[in-house]
Amino acid sequence: MKIDLCGSWNVKRWPEGQEFTGKVPGSAMNDLLQNNLTEDPFYRDNEYKAYELFRSDYEYYRTFVLDDETIKSDSINLVCEGLDTLTDIFINGKFLASTDNMHRTYGFDIRHWVDTGQNEIKIIFKSPIEFIEKSWAERGPVWGVCAKDGYQFIRKAHYMFGWDWGPAIPDCGIWRDIYIESFNEACIRDVYIRQVHEKDCVILNFETKVDVFTEENPELEIILYNPEDEQVDSEQCISGRASIKVENPRLWWPAGYGEQHLYRVTALLHMGGRILDSWEYKIGLRTLEVRREDDQWGQSFTYNVNGIDIFAKGANYIPEDNVLARCSESRTRELLGQAVAANFNSIRVWGGGIYPETYFYDICDELGLMVWQDFMFACAQYSLDDENFVETIKCEISDNIKRLRHHASLALWCGNNEMEWLWVDSQTEGRSREQMDEYLELFEVIIPPIAAVEDPDRLYWPASPSSGGNFDNPNDENRGDVHYWDVWHGLKPFTEYRKFFFRFCSEFGFQSF
Repeated sequence: MKIDLCGSWNVKRWPEGQEFTGKVPGSAMNDLLQNNLTEDPFYRDNEYKAYELFRSDYEYYRTFVLDDETIKSDSINLVCEGLDTLTDIFINGKFLASTDNMHRTYGFDIRHWVDTGQNEIKIIFKSPIEFIEKSWAERGPVWGVCAKDGYQFIRKAHYMFGWDWGPAIPDCGIWRDIYIESFNEACIRDVYIRQVHEKDCVILNFETKVDVFTEENPELEIILYNPEDEQVDSEQCISGRASIKVENPRLWWPAGYGEQHLYRVTALLHMGGRILDSWEYKIGLRTLEVRREDDQWGQSFTYNVNGIDIFAKGANYIPEDNVLARCSESRTRELLGQAVAANFNSIRVWGGGIYPETYFYDICDELGLMVWQDFMFACAQYSLDDENFVETIKCEISDNIKRLRHHASLALWCGNNEMEWLWVDSQTEGRSREQMDEYLELFEVIIPPIAAVEDPDRLYWPASPSSGGNFDNPNDENRGDVHYWDVWHGLKPFTEYRKFFFRFCSEFGFQSF
């Protein structure tokens, strides 16, 4: 059973004492705007006033009702798909947990915190500005290009502290769904699908995880539906594994190369003729690799889909609004539809923003946009002296890989935006070997094995740009990927582009108003 906690919440701003109504999912900035308690942050220099709003703490609270049946469940969890960012959570006045990472999904066992009837949940969002300023004073200075010092010490979207394309509005709030989930006897925890492509067929191998709260053993059934939503096959999972063979598969192709056929996969958990839990994905049958082959110019770097080399055409994707609460699936669909109309077949999710909503990848699957996915690290030095910070990064990487790895559109995982390049650039002269080793530790030691375990069939690329890692000439035009900003940033004319033959130019552009 799922009890939705989205909708209307009460909000208090501390220490000012303002009280108003908030909407969840949403954010404090959006709620302040909707209640006419602040001015448009995009008008004139209101950005500076908006920034100061987040020296305050914001308390979100509401009540919810649980019946006897729910209270007696074997498992009762509070699931928070997005809390931005530093929180203390209370249930019925009792402290439950703290969070410190906007990019994670959190789940908390609340069986001993709730009662039959009315309950209250309260989440206090502590000032991110106070946190980064305190961290900077205690642990800085470390290098970074963002407008505000200390943004490296918090796992919060970096653009919120200001970037060259947008204002500094370090918003906070319950920015994704929040709900209570209860189960009896058993529930599905994970379904992982891997593909083996052979002549005229694809074998789908399923690896599943089920939590069982009883001595009885439930049955897990996997059902496959074709692109017309007709059932193709079904199999029982034995010891958490199952396989389905798809004859004459209809393959998924990038935009401009073929159709985007999608198959539906459903997992049903049965016990005694009852369905205890279900899980559903849409998948595309395809191979997708990055070909890196030595040649007379250096080494290629090419998407290869179903055996065909693809010339990548696209752009970088940043958050669609500095106030995330104003984003929507329809807005994203319109934007990505425009991208395909402009002959894109690729999109790169830039590492200074957020891991987009799941619907972003659903739309990319439908439209044939291959997604280069950065992890959310950009243009900064990250200190690894805090064990909790390292641990939350590991959980963040695992959470997001498992959430997104079934998407046909997902092409590769990338460690960060421009950090390897900046280490060897003149901006980082005088930095210590110890600091450089921390970079290598995070992006070439800690993250790769997580990616290898959670998604072994995709490339993990250490940085963008990179030639493969270890500070080896990371912006080499003859290997790996390149960022090129001499047009606009370097004040050179557009004709300068004609002088280069990059293997893969993953970022370039011209700044807009």
